[in-house]
Amino acid sequence: MSPRRAVITGLGVVAPTGIGVTGHWEATLAGECRISPVRDFDASALPVRLAGQVDGFEPAEFVENRLAVQTDRWTWLALAATQLGFVDAALDPAKEDPFQLSVVTASASGGNAFGQREIQALWQEGPRQVSAYQSIGWFYAASSGQISIRHKLKGACGVLVADAAGAVEALASARRQIGRGLAAVVTGGTEAPLSPYALACQTSQGTLSGETDPARAYRPFAGDATGHVPGEGGAILVVEELAHARRRGAPQVYAEVAGTASTHDAFHVTDAAPDHTQLARAIRLALERAGAGPGDIGAVFADGAGVPALDRLEAAALREVFGARGVPVAVPKTMTGRLCSGGAALDLAWAAQALSTGIIPPSVNLAGRDDLDLVTGPREAPGLTAALVVARGAGGFNSAAVLRRFDA
Repeated sequence: MSPRRAVITGLGVVAPTGIGVTGHWEATLAGECRISPVRDFDASALPVRLAGQVDGFEPAEFVENRLAVQTDRWTWLALAATQLGFVDAALDPAKEDPFQLSVVTASASGGNAFGQREIQALWQEGPRQVSAYQSIGWFYAASSGQISIRHKLKGACGVLVADAAGAVEALASARRQIGRGLAAVVTGGTEAPLSPYALACQTSQGTLSGETDPARAYRPFAGDATGHVPGEGGAILVVEELAHARRRGAPQVYAEVAGTASTHDAFHVTDAAPDHTQLARAIRLALERAGAGPGDIGAVFADGAGVPALDRLEAAALREVFGARGVPVAVPKTMTGRLCSGGAALDLAWAAQALSTGIIPPSVNLAGRDDLDLVTGPREAPGLTAALVVARGAGGFNSAAVLRRFDA
């Protein structure tokens, strides 16, 4: 019996670059930087003043009021992205066996604004003013749970917590579930880590940029990089077993999930190891599991920390694996900022679109380098057959995924 193949048939994007896969892709190819001053509260007391924010998102279009009061913005974004992903895949979960459908998302931040509001109510007005939904509104698994309830997804469901590497971990879990017999898995992640409490937590890591010019605030691999800019949003992917997608007449297959791998630095509670050994190992393992060699990879979607020391480690890992031949390196999240777990999910969506269109998306506000082939404008790549997504999380998480172009 041939192995069950996992393919991406739907993309649901709710990100600074747009709501819906079409608008998002158009903004991406236009190289539109969507980083701007924090607008929902006064951030003047914080060391970070800029963020990637989702414009034009109307929660009422995706979330009924009864549910909205029980949940945080990050769950609203996840519900919206899931709905958009199902529409893009032309998959109606109500017509499927619910025990053959599953959801596994990633979360690094949780329901920050919801939690902050309830903590303030506790201290200002007392415990009787704390919402009954506090225990579930902020919880990391809230989005997976609400997606499962709304669409009656009764297969194995869960959440992965690995900071910015989480969405690759979630994709790996989805692929395993497909291999064990499920028909389709909703996977990816969204985040909304822009409340005062959330930003205060992030500033403690010392990796946020204090720049006030959006064109200079997040410039990974630049010699004068000053850190990264946070952002909200992400992507939800519909991953299906290939035969199931064919039977129901899926309108497109963006890419096949060919191989994934994860390693851990086991070095420090927040800091990465001072060498790139485990990062390079994750990349090599993903290639090996995909049955691919370095020469098969036509584009790398880099983690792009924006912190010089971390960028040097990633560049060293890429040089070790790909050698002098090099490989085109894209950091399209320079348009959105780093979205915690939503960032790797969006990179996976970008990689899938690159494979299906033959265009590598651009990195903005960056110049070329002698030691990396940075993609600084949309690059035609008609021969692109495989792409690598690299993601790292605070505390030493390293994850990599190989997506392959699908040829029927």
